[in-house]
Amino acid sequence: MALILNIDTATEKAGVCLAREGNVLAIVENAVQKEQASWLHPAVEEVLQITGHRLRDLHAVAVTGGPGSYTGLRVGMAAAKGFCYALGIPLIAEDTLKVMAFAGREQLPDADLLCPMIDARRMEVFTAMYDKNMVPVLASTAMVIDENAFTGWLDRRRISFFGSGSDKSKPIISSANATFPQVVCHVGYLGILSFLRYLQSEFTGLVYSEPAYTKDFYTHTRK
Repeated sequence: MALILNIDTATEKAGVCLAREGNVLAIVENAVQKEQASWLHPAVEEVLQITGHRLRDLHAVAVTGGPGSYTGLRVGMAAAKGFCYALGIPLIAEDTLKVMAFAGREQLPDADLLCPMIDARRMEVFTAMYDKNMVPVLASTAMVIDENAFTGWLDRRRISFFGSGSDKSKPIISSANATFPQVVCHVGYLGILSFLRYLQSEFTGLVYSEPAYTKDFYTHTRK
């Protein structure tokens, strides 16, 4: 009976859930992105209290490994690795965009291609593409959105764009084959995918694991 702690701090809304065999037992969420670092450990304690479990009951810890917020990814990965080191249990890292695409598949059963998008500032997004069987068509990448961004695919297939990056893409991507539905993604979907990885022993090495930032971090230098 695999009991997995799932941590998602990759996007604007952070979430922690405890899941047994992929079934969510409890979820705690926080929509204030700047508070994720101070919020995370109390949230873990809260889901354990809700379910009556202790840290030593866990069989693994899963985390969204990127792409997403640089700070959020570091916060989530550091916490997940810390729990795994202390408890001697495996770490599972899942692609953030795959979790979003999985949520899209569950909520959009008639979709042809699923294209989750995370806002990456200006006109850039983190994006990927999956078919209805969750087979990747486009690997996770950082992309500047313009009118030609998805022309080749949209000429042949219907694509559902969703996520925080889809709002700014909608006025630019003009095609009858493009739709922009609302998809609600939460850490419970990570709970399902992490259990599938657990069954296949698809674990992430603790020593060298780090977030998949997808693009280099940069910041402004004060003059």
